[in-house]
Amino acid sequence: MQSTVDGFNYGLVTPLVAYLMACLGGALGLRCITRAMVVARSWRPGWLALGSAAIGSGIWTMHFIAMLGFTIEGTPIHYDRMMTFASLVVAIVMVGTGVFIVGYRGASGTALFTGGTVTGLGIASMHYLGMAGMSLDGRLEYNTVTVAASVAIAMVAASAALWAAGQMKGFLWSVGASLVMGLAVTGMHYTGMAALDVHVHGTADPVTGESAAALLGPMMVGPLALLVLVGIVVIFDPLIVMAGSTAPPVEHKPGIPAHSPVPRSRLRARGPVEHRSRTPQRR
Repeated sequence: MQSTVDGFNYGLVTPLVAYLMACLGGALGLRCITRAMVVARSWRPGWLALGSAAIGSGIWTMHFIAMLGFTIEGTPIHYDRMMTFASLVVAIVMVGTGVFIVGYRGASGTALFTGGTVTGLGIASMHYLGMAGMSLDGRLEYNTVTVAASVAIAMVAASAALWAAGQMKGFLWSVGASLVMGLAVTGMHYTGMAALDVHVHGTADPVTGESAAALLGPMMVGPLALLVLVGIVVIFDPLIVMAGSTAPPVEHKPGIPAHSPVPRSRLRARGPVEHRSRTPQRR
């Protein structure tokens, strides 16, 4: 029989907290990506990896905070530990792939489209893999059109966020982008949940896995600790706020002068150079 699905068991508390976590992960991640654009090339992978981990952790934490308010009438919901952990890994790896594409190729054209698509698919994969990790006395069915809409929302949101990170226009610019990204990612989650229909079997067979309170609480410690660590790095980095107005450093190599060459226009302004002959003149 078809059961009633409730995604707001605690009212607006879980959606609001989930949205704030998505915004936090997005803000920290986008600042790290912006920072990667203005540092020496040798430091870029570290900043991009840190940004990828922040965004992936924020999205994963947002998803499972929202799932704490998700209930199905007639059956308890348990979660498989390995599938739940795999969804976190997928989020960080796929988001990282898109971030590295934009970080090295630029936030425009084909690179932005490719990076945004991969990142958006990573967000959607995390969501539906996490849903596949649910164990309950029933069968899950999805509306194909609504699922496609949720994936499209994720790809558009990811592309917009990566484009904003590549603009390097300062701290407030990234904050605005993170708010939009948080709204889009949360919207993607609840759009995907709206595509769900549950048919409960009505049997007495016990479900496998662990309850949300027993599994998700301890598992969130790691991603939350990572977000705190990234936040500390962002706060105490002296150039993170001014990254949008800082020019990329010039790498000095042996044999290359550190000063900029004199423009040809200045050489022309001095007039012709007089060539003196070394042959002594006769008196």
